[in-house]
Amino acid sequence: MIGLLTGILLVLAFPRCNCTFLAPFALIPLLVAVARETRPLRRFWIGYFTGVIYWFGTCYWIQSTLAEHGGMSVAESWALFVLFCLAKAIQMGLFAWLAGYLTRSWWGPPAIAALWTFFEWTHNYTGFAWLVLGNASIDWPILPRLAPWTGVWGISFVLALIAATLCSLDLRRLKVCSPILLLVFLPQLPSPAPQASALAVQPNIPDDFPWSTDTVAALERRFAELSIPPTPVAIIVWPEVPAPIYDYDPNLPAIAKQVNTELLAGVVSHTDSGAALNSALLIGKDGRFISRYDKVNLVPFGEFVPWPFGGLAQKVSKEAGEFAAGTRPIVADGIGTFICYESVFPNYIRQFPRAGATVLFNLSNDSWFGRSAARFQHLEIVRMRAAENARWIVRVTNNGISASINPAGRIIKEEPSWRERAEVLPFGYLHRETLYTRWGDWFVWLCAAASVTSLSIVFARLRQKE
Repeated sequence: MIGLLTGILLVLAFPRCNCTFLAPFALIPLLVAVARETRPLRRFWIGYFTGVIYWFGTCYWIQSTLAEHGGMSVAESWALFVLFCLAKAIQMGLFAWLAGYLTRSWWGPPAIAALWTFFEWTHNYTGFAWLVLGNASIDWPILPRLAPWTGVWGISFVLALIAATLCSLDLRRLKVCSPILLLVFLPQLPSPAPQASALAVQPNIPDDFPWSTDTVAALERRFAELSIPPTPVAIIVWPEVPAPIYDYDPNLPAIAKQVNTELLAGVVSHTDSGAALNSALLIGKDGRFISRYDKVNLVPFGEFVPWPFGGLAQKVSKEAGEFAAGTRPIVADGIGTFICYESVFPNYIRQFPRAGATVLFNLSNDSWFGRSAARFQHLEIVRMRAAENARWIVRVTNNGISASINPAGRIIKEEPSWRERAEVLPFGYLHRETLYTRWGDWFVWLCAAASVTSLSIVFARLRQKE
């Protein structure tokens, strides 16, 4: 079935295949299939199984994460992963079902692109979000220029628009889609010279490391050794790690005072009721507490077990930790810090520069992903957040990929993965707000309105013909 080819093309467009040239064409097989299929239910199933292929091929690493780190058997991990793919594919099925109604209209391409963009956005609110089509273009010269204006959603729209237009080279459709040529006149993304540097500590701690009082003490001594910068830096940054390092640990302020530099560290803290929090602690060069950010967007099955999987996934929650969610973004000294999986939520990350962050830090522990494509996918996602908000992002991880990302989403310096080391990463401070930072997902709401209007017109015409 030709429509299923879209699932394969989408997988190939993302890391590690990185066949990004496929991004404008990936949706064509699915759109051709739904245009030919007049039966709505069959269109849904074409899209649904395309979605299963996409989620299976893109997020295959979830199965091994559940088996290796979640304490599940191979059979249990596969069962839960397949169930995940079956659930996440529903949105692709709904898109295909509705897109079929739009393919015969002369204004179909922009309506289909708007519908695609809206359904991509809904993943942020349906249990798990990851890559969207626009992420594939982060290294392109023109399309990422849309990011500061519309976020990644505008880029997804353009890529879907190209695919929908190519499905039927009708003259009227080409005229409707011709405004995309104006993208070349958008201002280039900013690429300012760095003004400061951070010492990124990458401890390379195995997830199955045997923790005890002695091993934690040894780890902290090693952290202290790695935290001595070879040259003066503005800040020392520790990643999110699988180690039991707590916010009340007296070694943290002692290290900051010893090197006379601010320290930003991934730690475990607690609510007043005793619930664990995945946090980032900022300590001044004099050892005083400055701020603590508690992770708001937790990882399903990694930091909490979503309903209705509580009974099935008890082993995951026990192994990976049961965390409470924070309540809001925190900005102190112009520093905004987001933790790991939070990078997939554009509308959330923009709240840090909106609150005054002039530089962003991303603390992560991607060792959960092993050597899979997820490590590179995650980096691609973070890079888009830099371009959307015109902010430097210093990404510090347990064992890679640690990197300095400029406001254009370009990697300026990368730390070798799977090594214990500390690397000086450059960054800078920026104060201006992009349109996306200020107004968020305004473009998605425009797409939602366009989708509802277009479908209403089509359904009204169908009723007239009956």
